[in-house]
Amino acid sequence: MARRRKKLGEILVGWGIITQTALDDALAYAQQHQKRIGEALVELELATDDDVTKALATQFDLEYVDLNKNVQVPPIIREYDRKLIEREKFLPMSKEGNRLKIIISDPLDLELLDKLRFRLGVELECALAPLSKIQNFIDSILNKGVSKDSMDQVMRDISVDLEAKEKDTGVKKGSLVKEDPDAPVIKLINLLIDEAVRQRASDIHIEPMANRVRVRYRIDGVCVERDNIPKSMQGSVLSRLKIMAGIDIAEKRLPQDGRIKKIVGNGKIDFRVSSCPAYHGESVVLRILRPDSVKVGVTGLGLEQEQFDKFNEIIRQPNGIFLVTGPTGSGKTTTLYAALQELNRPDKKIITAEDPVEYNFPGMNQCQVREDIGLSFAKILRAMLRQAPNIILVGEIRDREVGEVAIQAALTGHLVFSTLHTNDAPAAVTRLIDMGIKPFLVASSIQAILAQRLVRVICKECKEIDPNPDRFTMKLCGITDKDLEGHHIYRGAGCNRCNGAGYRGRQGIFELLEMNAELRELSFHSASASQLRKAARATGMRTLLDDGKAKILRGMTTPEEIARIAQMEGVVVED
Repeated sequence: MARRRKKLGEILVGWGIITQTALDDALAYAQQHQKRIGEALVELELATDDDVTKALATQFDLEYVDLNKNVQVPPIIREYDRKLIEREKFLPMSKEGNRLKIIISDPLDLELLDKLRFRLGVELECALAPLSKIQNFIDSILNKGVSKDSMDQVMRDISVDLEAKEKDTGVKKGSLVKEDPDAPVIKLINLLIDEAVRQRASDIHIEPMANRVRVRYRIDGVCVERDNIPKSMQGSVLSRLKIMAGIDIAEKRLPQDGRIKKIVGNGKIDFRVSSCPAYHGESVVLRILRPDSVKVGVTGLGLEQEQFDKFNEIIRQPNGIFLVTGPTGSGKTTTLYAALQELNRPDKKIITAEDPVEYNFPGMNQCQVREDIGLSFAKILRAMLRQAPNIILVGEIRDREVGEVAIQAALTGHLVFSTLHTNDAPAAVTRLIDMGIKPFLVASSIQAILAQRLVRVICKECKEIDPNPDRFTMKLCGITDKDLEGHHIYRGAGCNRCNGAGYRGRQGIFELLEMNAELRELSFHSASASQLRKAARATGMRTLLDDGKAKILRGMTTPEEIARIAQMEGVVVED
């Protein structure tokens, strides 16, 4: 009788990596989101990629290969089509006769195995490694990343190209090079864009300085300087970006916006391009828009269990306003999209007004604000109400007119989601009143306010206990010796996976204010933000700092990260 193959979850429970309760939660999540159990466990942070891949290797009786442990680059890899390796994400390792050993990430991808047998004409022997590590290995061994030497070579080619043009045709330096995919400037821009996407950057900054053009990537919310382009290439680089974005290359005195669609790797990536005149020339920023980044789901936001339960309860209210507040780049849009995806069912009509519409979702009616033709937030909102929606998303409440229409929509039986720029949740109430909206309307319409920030997460590959955490930073985060009982402070030592930063990825810290009778009474009488905060804390509101402190003690992030975002008031430096 054939031996029954253990299930993936059973193996991980047997190893003590997850509990049976965690497995049940992951199975429910996987079924709800139509994902495999391994993907669900990783998304819920119940297990790592390595854990899941090792369990798969045990389940299918295959070898697990740790690509972080100085695996030698096999010479045989150069014999195979580079594009095929990059596209199908596999690593040829060795060959004996007609049998090729390869590393893959998914033993159940039978289509891939059949395709490789047909294309390569060999029998396959499989070993397993996580997909992320296979991708990193491919990038390094095939020189897909942009090295300093390759960047310098492209820049030398640009200089030669421009000098030849100037000599032969009288074209001045800084003019646009020919529309040829092998032209040096085009090659340079493509290299920069491809590398930024692979490094998980959210923005590319091209910034002209007095004697150079600085290139920076924003990775996990922090700007990292990538390179300096010679000043003589400024005109060509900026013109190329403008042509790609479809904006006027002759206009250099006014800000302009455009979009780029480009295939990077296996996916099509959108870039929102913004040019702004500056003292030394136009500064250009490319915002990288990844559809997957806003499809994290409510469970992937990072809410603590109590907040998560309240959040789920609030977004299912029949009417009222739910506000998400925070500075630019704090993940407000991602949170609102996660809520809408949770509610996006055939029996609900959802309409959004956005400026701009960055991501498209099936089942939602998304409207683009166009101030140039008079299509404002307020005008779209009024039109929405005649469309009989159940749920409305207003990209941002910017002024009194939009605020009043949104509140009227909430009071007439609609559930309204929107964002506001305030530092914390209680300040959102005073901001709306300061806009000129009547206090009794604010008090009666708001259901809840969620303030949030994004903090960097310690890299799982190089995470270690911090033997000597900075006492003052911990004091800023409100961490006492009593809090440390039974807990450790962790840090990232820095490794290849996180490029030495010690952090990889980001997650939210949250402050959820749920309106109650006392808070509505205070709002009705135009109470100050500090009075509202005091009352909210008395009724159990967890502040940004409280949430950050909990995530430090769980080993998710560091005191330095939380102190960068939120600090304990009244802390003084002791001599």
